[in-house]
Amino acid sequence: MANQDYNDVFTVTLENRSKSLADNVSKNNALLSRLKSKGNLRPISGGSKILEELEYGEGDMVWYSGYDTISYTPKQLFSAAEYALKLCAVPVAVSGEELLINSGDEQVMDLLEKRIANAEKTMCNKMSAALFGDGTASSGKAIGGLALLVADDPTSGTVGGINRATTGNEFWRNKSLSAALTADNIRTNMDKLYLNCSRGTDKPDLIVCDDEMYSLYEKSVSDLQRFTNPNMADAGFVSLKYKGADVIFDGGQGGNCPAKHMYFLNTDFIYLRSHKDRNMKVIGGERMAVNQDALYKIIGWAGNMTMSNAATQGVLIDTTGTSDSSSEE
Repeated sequence: MANQDYNDVFTVTLENRSKSLADNVSKNNALLSRLKSKGNLRPISGGSKILEELEYGEGDMVWYSGYDTISYTPKQLFSAAEYALKLCAVPVAVSGEELLINSGDEQVMDLLEKRIANAEKTMCNKMSAALFGDGTASSGKAIGGLALLVADDPTSGTVGGINRATTGNEFWRNKSLSAALTADNIRTNMDKLYLNCSRGTDKPDLIVCDDEMYSLYEKSVSDLQRFTNPNMADAGFVSLKYKGADVIFDGGQGGNCPAKHMYFLNTDFIYLRSHKDRNMKVIGGERMAVNQDALYKIIGWAGNMTMSNAATQGVLIDTTGTSDSSSEE
């Protein structure tokens, strides 16, 4: 094989760059940036499933006086959601011919840097898109994103091994509100959904929209003083404020938020769980093509997006232009 000496250079260069890749992925997405700031990019160390403990029941409180009997009946207060371990990889390759053409240390390093930078960009963009998916992409091998965790129809489907259609599992259903929205009524509907997602001090802190929904909200507050979050701005994300929550858009060129959707997220209960040994790292050792004059390396990731509370999450859907008028779950 030509230019075998460059294999070590290729490996070291890729490993050095991959150390910052996980951080770059979080910086590329407002939801991941928020999860990182809250410490919710939680690593896992092994196992075939990712578990999130759920507290959904309440014990008994008994009013009494004097020597009244205080009885206790054991109840099921806790459960757990199980999420599958999902894997993805981005290959980086360079042929012997390309190394010959770009001979010389500076030329070779420039070639490798560009290939690795492209792999990083690919990983960032694909992961950001997957965060909005329903887990059915690539024949169900993709992670389950917001379309699964905060579903349009929260009364059907299975999330974390729990069937939301089953009686008794109502606690595992997010809130969903559909309406024909305009700049005049969007805040009224946002108010309704926000209150439905609130529980004591637990409230949505991040609202993620597509371009259209963000524009409607921006128009609705055009005559009011608009507040922004300087921390979000410093991170590179344009945001507005709504009842203390940051309103951001995942749109523009390459936007991933589903059209006519606005997600009300309580990020205290949403996590990205990455395997500690496969968090945007180079997989394995030497990977030389058996029957090709080429070098191959693979950047890999394993984990899933998880949730430990569904009732405090919500989605507002604009039905303008559809036959659906208004509904709520």
